[in-house]
Amino acid sequence: MFMNGSSLNSSALDPSEQALHRPPWVTTTLGCFLIFTIVVDILGNLLVIFSVYRNKKLRNAGRTYITEAINNTPQRKHKIPVLLTYIHLITGLSMDITHFSSCSWMSHSDLVLHHIHGLDYTGIENDKRSGNIFVVSLAVADLVVAIYPYPLVLTSIFHRGWNLGYMHCQISGFLMGVSVIGSIFNITGIAINRYCYICHSLKYDKLYSDKNSVCYVLLIWALTVLAIVPNLFVGSLQYDPRVYSCTFEQSASSAYTIAVVFFHFILPIMIVTYCYLRIWVLVIQVRRRVKPDNRPKLTPHDVRNFVTMFVVFVLFAVCWAPLNFIGLAVAISPERVVPLIPEWLFVASYFMAYFNSCLNAIVYGVLNQNFRREYKRIVVSVCTARIFFGESSNEAQERLKSKPSPLMTNNNQVKVDSV
Repeated sequence: MFMNGSSLNSSALDPSEQALHRPPWVTTTLGCFLIFTIVVDILGNLLVIFSVYRNKKLRNAGRTYITEAINNTPQRKHKIPVLLTYIHLITGLSMDITHFSSCSWMSHSDLVLHHIHGLDYTGIENDKRSGNIFVVSLAVADLVVAIYPYPLVLTSIFHRGWNLGYMHCQISGFLMGVSVIGSIFNITGIAINRYCYICHSLKYDKLYSDKNSVCYVLLIWALTVLAIVPNLFVGSLQYDPRVYSCTFEQSASSAYTIAVVFFHFILPIMIVTYCYLRIWVLVIQVRRRVKPDNRPKLTPHDVRNFVTMFVVFVLFAVCWAPLNFIGLAVAISPERVVPLIPEWLFVASYFMAYFNSCLNAIVYGVLNQNFRREYKRIVVSVCTARIFFGESSNEAQERLKSKPSPLMTNNNQVKVDSV
């Protein structure tokens, strides 16, 4: 995935001899930028992983918390407003379903429910799958580069050249490839998961059982490693002094470079785009079929939660598109394109791609209330030295007692928690 826009054969020179003479402010700026990326990447993605581990709502994405309310309502045998619930579950919305036990549905509302495969309360009650395993997997992919390759690049920046030897260069380039391809494959897996949940909901329980979800994640990482292994045999992982990185050398094989860009970037982007377009189309169709008084009430806050994972995808595409298209253009016609690409553009596209690894955790915190709250709890726990010590039994019991019931019996209001 890492595209080198130069026709320079980096293996012809010793990496330590390829130092570029740049003004000190350039290397300082690049170094500070990378330090910021590393720190935010590590802290942010660790927060994501611990948040999912500690928070039941985040850990069990796709699970509803209205089963008890359903079982206690007189209309248990009838269909319930699953449209609101399913839109919430797939998009992370937080919305209230008021007067749940007394709501009555018109004929056109039943058509809407039938449009979403005739779902009823049993479809919600049985949906207890861990959808955020893909989010954790994506966080791990982002952590890979911050733990090993980025620090080596930082060392290269301040030493004005690579002085860590051939083996570290190969390992660094390999792990960078694993990270970026693992990221796009995980983003694709998340999009397919959301698509199946909304558009093929009757099959979702079988497709995304806990066991199957783990298998899907393992498959993603197996395909990721398989996609990177050929680089070790074609000699395409080489040092590029302009970006102080051991990276993918496009000049090793134009055909291979084109294949890499297509299968590791363009094709996944097409799949993710299709999935999200289908979800958006279905949600819009459903909203138009429901009467104004029965339609989901989407506040600006709800809309922000709705597009959380879509924003993650868009940011990845925006950050990586310039570098990939530069590499694709160079691979197609290196003699014509290479002289037209200024060095500053190539370097900027590279470091913009690097920066993407620290953005996802920020997006979750900004757009998802549950992540934001859990971030705060973890930070407070760290500051008070309680993260490594469990709560006492009394504290746990008091916290459970203070937790409100999911069924608001006073006003028959049920709160559907956001994912």
